Amino acid sequence: MDYQEIIEKIRPELDKMMDYLKGELAKVRTSRPSASLVESITVNIFGKKLPLKSLGIITLSENQEIIIQPWEDSYLQPIEEAISKSLLQVSPIVEKERIRIRFPPLSEDMRKNLVRVLSQKTEDSKRTVRHWRKIAWKEIQDKFSQGEISEDNKYRAKDKLQELIDEHNKKIDEMIERKKKEIMG
Repeated sequence: MDYQEIIEKIRPELDKMMDYLKGELAKVRTSRPSASLVESITVNIFGKKLPLKSLGIITLSENQEIIIQPWEDSYLQPIEEAISKSLLQVSPIVEKERIRIRFPPLSEDMRKNLVRVLSQKTEDSKRTVRHWRKIAWKEIQDKFSQGEISEDNKYRAKDKLQELIDEHNKKIDEMIERKKKEIMG
């Protein structure tokens, strides 16, 4: 096994982390609401916990309200409860066979709190990147110790590994900056 295989082994893990971060960022409210804010809210339906997106249609109205049209009327109350208890801090409005969610404009304090949440997500993501770098570097050093990788290749591997890590850290920073601009927008 050469060092490139070791580095390529962690690439899918780093890509999974990027996909996870992208999903997490979609849940963070910006100045404009989106369906992704409510899709993954867990709703207790007849003893089962299901994501909201599997219980009905979620749309955005012209006046920037989220409208939820459940598949069955019996889902209305559990959905309303789940939204009320969620981190969104909004009060859903039940109308006949649908639920409407109005989002108040973001206050300066709310914006600052959301930026703090982004900072935590940044740190969590970069911690994961460091974890995978550590695993790959240890494997490279082990292969060097066992004589399977030359000293020159060990240092080439270190440089290539750092390039991959820097590439992912840069993508994280870019995603976070875009989201901050949307929040502060």
